[in-house]
Amino acid sequence: MIPRLRLRRRGPADVPGAIVSSAENDPPPDPLAAHGLAAASGPWGPPPVIDVRSLMKTYGHGEAAVHALAGPYDPATGERRGVDLTVKRGDFVAVMGSSGSGKSTLMNIIGCLDVPTSGSYRLDGIDVGGLDEHQLSLVRNRKIGFVFQSFNLVPRTPALAQVELPLAYAGVRSADRRQRAVAALTLVGLGDRMDHRPNELSGGQQQRVAVARALVTSPAMLLADEPTGNLDSRSTAEVLGIVDRLNATGRTVVLITHEDEVARHAKRVVRLVDGQITEDVRQAPVDGPPPAMAPVPALPSSTGGDPR
Repeated sequence: MIPRLRLRRRGPADVPGAIVSSAENDPPPDPLAAHGLAAASGPWGPPPVIDVRSLMKTYGHGEAAVHALAGPYDPATGERRGVDLTVKRGDFVAVMGSSGSGKSTLMNIIGCLDVPTSGSYRLDGIDVGGLDEHQLSLVRNRKIGFVFQSFNLVPRTPALAQVELPLAYAGVRSADRRQRAVAALTLVGLGDRMDHRPNELSGGQQQRVAVARALVTSPAMLLADEPTGNLDSRSTAEVLGIVDRLNATGRTVVLITHEDEVARHAKRVVRLVDGQITEDVRQAPVDGPPPAMAPVPALPSSTGGDPR
């Protein structure tokens, strides 16, 4: 009997550093599709990972209202327009701002941890407005990989089990969970630390476990909130190097920071002041490597002769 061959399209498995399941352990059906949340590509290709339109967030009412996100004023009406932000697949965006600028509010909305007062937000083509808590939890689990300043690791739990957790919540089978968690930890340089508990790891190693946990589900976006805030300079360089390499393989990254040195790693820097975007600077092309990995231009070669 001649075995049937299965043809497949080019996908994550063809991308260096991608975390995918094995052919023998195909993942279960996508729960997003089962709940009508899977987004199809349009006629112009896949949708942006983040598409925010006229987004506003207000706390309180009347004279006590605080506009955490409001955007610029419309000169015709005098009303606030809200915040617009689009992040394409494969981009690396640093969101900057001082305390009270609105960057944390924007991060919470982008991460589906909070809802806007008005405006729309599409995450990887899915309109998250109006989703119930169960649907939002599915979106967070499958579409967003979170990395926080405080690591948020489970005490007394080995690194391998930490990284398996999101897959367990997603219903992935045990054998496949382990395989993908091993691959993720190896990718961040912790292949020899899988059995170590948080108290047996340095701060930089703990954050690398958190990065592995964030990317093990192959999310549409890595969302990092001050990921180097609790690290020394050496660990900061190690973690940012990992983020650079992940982005170089096509992973979309949104990083919240107040440090200029960290923002220099991003392809694009967005700065917020008083609830509106005041600066949006492109530092490197979306489809190229992040700035820290860009090749250094060669110096002009000497043609000989008298240098004078």
